[in-house]
Amino acid sequence: MKRDSFLRLSAATIAGLSGGFSLSKRHEAQTRKPFAKEDFQDTLKKGYMLDTFPSRDEFSLMEKCAMLKSAGFDAVEPPSGLDHDEMMAAAKKHSLDIPSVVVSTHWANPLSSPDPSVREMGRKGVETALYDAKAYGASVILLVPGVVNENVSYKEAYDRSRAEIDRLLPLAEELEIVIGIENVWNHFLLSPLEAAQYVDDFKSEWIGWYFDIGNIMNVGWPEQWINILGNRIVMIHIKEFSRKKRDAEGLWNGFRVHYTEGDNNWEAIMASLKQTGYSGYAIAEPSWRGEYLEPHVFLQQYVSEKMDDIFIHF
Repeated sequence: MKRDSFLRLSAATIAGLSGGFSLSKRHEAQTRKPFAKEDFQDTLKKGYMLDTFPSRDEFSLMEKCAMLKSAGFDAVEPPSGLDHDEMMAAAKKHSLDIPSVVVSTHWANPLSSPDPSVREMGRKGVETALYDAKAYGASVILLVPGVVNENVSYKEAYDRSRAEIDRLLPLAEELEIVIGIENVWNHFLLSPLEAAQYVDDFKSEWIGWYFDIGNIMNVGWPEQWINILGNRIVMIHIKEFSRKKRDAEGLWNGFRVHYTEGDNNWEAIMASLKQTGYSGYAIAEPSWRGEYLEPHVFLQQYVSEKMDDIFIHF
C-alpha cells in the first residue's frame, strides 16, 4: 500500500469513518474455514478458550476435547507452550479445529517492561506462540501488548510494545500468522480510535485486533468499538459482563454472570459484527465458570447453548 493511500485511510479512521483495512491476511484469518451452509452456526463457529475450562486441572487434554465436542463446540483455543503432539492428537480425535493460540507469557513477561531481559523473554514467548500456531494450522495468536502501571507510563508502554512487535512481525509474516492485539484491563489502548491507529501504524497485514466483547463493557460499548475497528478484528472472545453487579458488588463481580444474563446488548453487538463482514470463529471465554456445576453441564447448557441464543441475532 502506498504511503499516501495509507495516510488517507488513517485520517478516515480518526474521524470515525473507516471500518478498517480490507487486508487479505486479516480477512483470511476470519474466514480460513469454508462454510457450505447459510445457517448462523456455519457463519460463526463456536470455539472454547482452553484456559477457562472448568476444573481444568482434573482432566487431560483428550478428556477436555471430548467434553467440548460433546457440548457442541467446533474449535479449541489452547495457550502457547503445550506439547504439540498431545494437543493435536486430542483435537483431531474429536474433530476440533485450532484457529488461534493464546500467548501464555504476556502477563509475566510483558513487552512493555522496563527490564530488557523481561522484554526478551516476552518476545520469545510470542515467538513460541507463533510457532505453535503454525504447527496447529491456526491463523491468529492472541497477544496482550503491554501493561501501564505505577512503574510503566503510558508512553513507555506504547513505545516499548511497538518496538518489540516490530521485531516480531517478520516472523509472523514468514509463518503466515496474524498477531491479534487483545483489549484487556491493562490501562492501555483505552479508546477504539487509538486501538485502530495502534494497529494501522505498523503498516502490516500481519497484525490485527483480537476483540474481547466482555472486557469493553466496563469502559464502553462493544458495538461502538466493533464499528470503528472493523476489518482489523481477526478473532473475537465471547464474554458476558454485568454493570449492575459491578456497581452493587464491586468491579470484578461484574463478570460473575452467565451468558445472556448480564448487560451485553447482544443484538447490537451481533449486528455490528455482521456489518463489518466478520465471520469465522467466536471463542468462548467465560469469566464465571459455574464452579458449582458439573463441567459437561456448564459447557453445554451455560456456554454452548447460550452462544446459540446469542448467534441468533447475527
